[in-house]
Amino acid sequence: MTDNLSIFLAKSDVKAHDLEHKRKISFNIQKYNDSVVKGKRQFADLDAARKKAKNVKWKAIEHLDKYLELFEQHFTARGGKVIWAETAADAQQAVLQICNEKNARQVVKSKSMVTEEIHLNSFLQQHNIESVETDLGEYIQQLDGEAPYHIVTPAMHKSKEDVARVFHEKLSTLPNLTPPELTQIARVNLREKYQSADVGITGGNFLLADIGAVCVSENEGNARLSTAFPKTHIAIVGIEKVLPSVYDLQLMWPLLATYGTGQKLTVYNTIFTGPRQPGENDGPEEMYVILLDNGRTNLLRKEVRESMYCIRCGSCLNACPVYKNIGGHAYGATYSGPIGSVITPHMQGMEEYKHLSYASSLCGNCTEVCPVKINIHGMLLENRNIAVAEGLNTKKENLAWKLWKMGMMNRSIMELAPAKLKDKLTNRVFKDTWVKDRTALHFAPKSFSRLWKERNK
Repeated sequence: MTDNLSIFLAKSDVKAHDLEHKRKISFNIQKYNDSVVKGKRQFADLDAARKKAKNVKWKAIEHLDKYLELFEQHFTARGGKVIWAETAADAQQAVLQICNEKNARQVVKSKSMVTEEIHLNSFLQQHNIESVETDLGEYIQQLDGEAPYHIVTPAMHKSKEDVARVFHEKLSTLPNLTPPELTQIARVNLREKYQSADVGITGGNFLLADIGAVCVSENEGNARLSTAFPKTHIAIVGIEKVLPSVYDLQLMWPLLATYGTGQKLTVYNTIFTGPRQPGENDGPEEMYVILLDNGRTNLLRKEVRESMYCIRCGSCLNACPVYKNIGGHAYGATYSGPIGSVITPHMQGMEEYKHLSYASSLCGNCTEVCPVKINIHGMLLENRNIAVAEGLNTKKENLAWKLWKMGMMNRSIMELAPAKLKDKLTNRVFKDTWVKDRTALHFAPKSFSRLWKERNK
């Protein structure tokens, strides 16, 4: 058993029995579900919109090389600079080099899962550069020393009392402050950081090939402030985020907003086409885009190619019965939930993370709620097949499946053992999984097959 699997099972066991944790998650996901129902009403034909969005992403990924080069061509034409990063280390070093060139000792960072993926905060801290999260949820998580819990809502697992506790412990505020009071404290603290930061770092929801632009969607305005005050803006974006045209946004923006938070449109939607141009009053003096691979090209294999269509809305997490029981941190990966279980084994190693693909009931709800109709549960099954084909199962596991198959294919073998022996054997084999949290299994003295034969002699 790998360390990652052991940690996953241990964390899952704890969270699955934490009733307070389940209550918080259920409460927040229900609020999300109620909002999404309203958001979907803006589409005259939602199914057609989702099919069209899938076709847009299909086109982008099938011609990924062409569109990424086109993006670079247009972006650099307006004075922007593009850096290609094959690995997380390449991206880290690129950011460090830029910060050193600007003598930057402090950066402000808007919400970005890709910077979490490359562990940018801890890397910069090692080089004595303070990286401050400016999204309120991320800010709370950073204060508490935790990674984001959810792709869209980083502090979903925290109640307002939990947030008040974090502020009291880390910022010495009064205990039991209300959400508006806590928000105002965060606002005052972060305004100072915006004004003193040397570099602003964002992610990117989409890359637009035809005009060479980075799109950032947010609800708090922190990304705009992170790019308005600092003289240098660095956008770190995964290569799969590219779209062929700016005109695709009229479809993608509403879908992302509806399935991400239940809104018709996110509050702040910004298109960055490069640094400040002559005659413009706003924007950074320099802008860099770091195009990150970090294992993404591994997802181009045909079995899981669709996973690159993901727009990171988080809807599959909210629909997943496993995620709702064990939460985001149990996965031990940057991207949790169903889509995380698909992509993480390919991006970080199948042998170390194949277990995530088994953390699914294959109910198909994740596929049902995906705005771009990704066959998520089908790819989870494909991951299991890939793991077996690559010989990553243990001998013990292979033997177990062989015996199970023999029994399922031959009724006479199943009938050989008496019910009491079946009880004893099954409950011993599954004592640490099924029996630990449930009543013991008991087989009927006579199987349905035998009863049927006796009745129909």
